[in-house]
Amino acid sequence: MTETAIELVGVTKRFGSLTAVDDLSLQVERGEIFGLLGPNGSGKTTIINMISGLSRPSSGHVKVLGIDLLKDPREIRRSLGTVPQENALYEELTAEANLRFHADLFDVPRHGLERKITALLELAQLEERRKSRVATFSGGMKRRLALVRAMLHEPELLYFDEPTLGVDVQSRHALWDRILELKDRGTTVLITSNYLEEANALCDRLAIIDRGRLVALDSPSKLRRSFGDTVVEMRTHPAPGEDIVQKVLALPGVVSAVTSDGSLKVTVEGGSDVTGRVVTAVVDSTSLEEIQSREPSLDEVFLSLTGKELRE
Repeated sequence: MTETAIELVGVTKRFGSLTAVDDLSLQVERGEIFGLLGPNGSGKTTIINMISGLSRPSSGHVKVLGIDLLKDPREIRRSLGTVPQENALYEELTAEANLRFHADLFDVPRHGLERKITALLELAQLEERRKSRVATFSGGMKRRLALVRAMLHEPELLYFDEPTLGVDVQSRHALWDRILELKDRGTTVLITSNYLEEANALCDRLAIIDRGRLVALDSPSKLRRSFGDTVVEMRTHPAPGEDIVQKVLALPGVVSAVTSDGSLKVTVEGGSDVTGRVVTAVVDSTSLEEIQSREPSLDEVFLSLTGKELRE
């Protein structure tokens, strides 16, 4: 059995004169939770369509679970469990009936099906509502049902598009727990998300895509560290001007310096010595009223790499 769940080698996808994916190569290992991030229009949907066997590359090679996309896209689709943004549940049917319909669709053997449905409803904490119409469920309940429905035919690879979109905080964390349990069982999970805290909480590795190209690939912690060790935010009086920004940028170990809402935000690498020099430079030029330091966030890494808000 190959250790690679998804393999893209030199993949390009064109739509007329538009190049949606540009010479992309990446691998997703079996058993990992892998995040695919990028601003709208970056090529994420096109990549997912190829991985799902719904679209073919203009050039390059795509393999999913060892299956060549060009040879057997149908088998790829049958080996993949999908939880799209829209839950796509039959709301006039019960939770149990939704699962039975999915079982028929994917030719799940009847032997042991009742036991499997019960186990999945228990996992989703919906066993007491198995005979209830889905239309009566909350958003979090529907999302949990959509998750276990995708697990019913025991796919080796599960894809989630915005796993916790539109659910409350309690349901979000419950869904995160379920996804982490999938990894513990050896399932490979692919996630696209506009919620960077979610990507940080769940993903072993993240690929950041922009204009169809891979701009970064690493674990969330290493991506944050690549942006710098520490972010120092300082409020001054008067508000910091361009002269202070340029003075700070000239210091060794300063990665970036920007002003926002009367504050100066400086990203540094090199620890407390660099931070001390930054503070000294600011105090020499203006009056320091407030200072805070923290680790860089994935949002800052994303913006530095793409220059865009994730939700653009």
